[in-house]
Amino acid sequence: MSISNRMVLEMDAKESGFSFSVSIDTALATAGLELANLEGVMSALDNIKPDCDKVDYILAASSGAVCGLVDIFLVGKPGDSSLGDLTDKWVADRVTDFAKLCGWNPEDQASALRYLEKKFKIPYDQTGRGIASEIFGLNPINHHFKSLAHNPTLLGLFFSILDQFTNQSHFVTEGELVALQDADGTFELHGKSVPAKVFSGFVNWLGHLISDVSGSSGSKGRGMGIPSPLLAWANDIIAIKRTLNIPVTDFDKGVCDLALNIYKQGFDARFLATQIIPVFVNETIVRLMYAIRRMIRYFHATTKDERSFKGMWSECKPFGNPTVKRMLTVSHGVFCMLDTGDAIIRAFTASAGTFNACEFFLRLNIVGVGRFGISLYGEARRPFLVYQAQENAEFASREKRIVNEYLAGLNKLTDMYDDERLVCFVDDFRNSNMYIDAFKRSAELARLRKVDEDDILKTKADIDNYFTGDE
Repeated sequence: MSISNRMVLEMDAKESGFSFSVSIDTALATAGLELANLEGVMSALDNIKPDCDKVDYILAASSGAVCGLVDIFLVGKPGDSSLGDLTDKWVADRVTDFAKLCGWNPEDQASALRYLEKKFKIPYDQTGRGIASEIFGLNPINHHFKSLAHNPTLLGLFFSILDQFTNQSHFVTEGELVALQDADGTFELHGKSVPAKVFSGFVNWLGHLISDVSGSSGSKGRGMGIPSPLLAWANDIIAIKRTLNIPVTDFDKGVCDLALNIYKQGFDARFLATQIIPVFVNETIVRLMYAIRRMIRYFHATTKDERSFKGMWSECKPFGNPTVKRMLTVSHGVFCMLDTGDAIIRAFTASAGTFNACEFFLRLNIVGVGRFGISLYGEARRPFLVYQAQENAEFASREKRIVNEYLAGLNKLTDMYDDERLVCFVDDFRNSNMYIDAFKRSAELARLRKVDEDDILKTKADIDNYFTGDE
């Protein structure tokens, strides 16, 4: 006894015709989509692994070295910085432009800074005269740093609005959080409602920071700008601990004193902006070199007819790919190596053989270190992503073999069976004489049994209506 090969198809019979739940064409389309998804999973591994050659590494290292030298000789430290002088002038010009937007007339006797200080009046702008100098140790050099409301941080905004509502001045001095009550007898916060007063307080805080970013109106020379957000957090930590009744350690006080000394040497928000310049240039050069090399490669590898802007951009895009990220890691690493080495040497030479921490941080490009830290985080995270992608790719590879075998079987079925012939078979069955004769015999039998002509079921539709209750 032999078992013959059979194909079973589930068929639905409706008034409009016959249909099958599954067709070979539908199965082929579904399998094709599944295969495309699997290939996408397998290609994801290529989007994680960097594809750098020797030239990429050499170009990245060269860019980092050049920008590192720029940082050493042109950025340097506050007060001895060619790029810093340009940044100071640019910031001062922008403050002047802001004052003009706020209504200041250059022909007035009052300077732009004095105009902004008057327009965005706040109660916490003590500069160290009288009792403030005796109790808080304030002076024109350190009052921007010690005053919490002068910090360009969220905590600085909080204390600014608090001081404006309560007419106080909060300071951090000698590791203590202190407040000056009734700081300004003439101060009044504008606004008739609490939300309006909060908004007015925010505007005053922001406007006053802009007025102080290039020094106070009474400053001589470069002046003391607002502290950089990184240094400001040394005060903020002490303020948070004192507010929450957490003991302030000697380490916290030491960090705060070091930050104050760094600030007094001129390391303010303006100099932090100066440090951004070589880091930004380094970033830009690396991305440009990557894009230019890939663009040249694209035009060599493709014919004129095959070229398109979309294809070129996909090949040359200097963002969001592991190769560029690896080049940036190398570039910023070389930059930080040169910069840190110079800072260490200067720290020892400035104190005749002993390490001068203040000199070290004045020379250290904090922005470059932070950017290199971001790259290192990405490099440390990549092995886990690669491992996960490899597992997914291996599973997808096995699935792909199964799907390919399934597609091969469907292609064989396509050769063996023709859907059009199948449809013709269904139509022949529906319109065959056997099908029609069966209904004729049923109708003749009903007439012999004396059934009324109106009650005789002559067609399939009549039978369906009878059993479904439509008639």
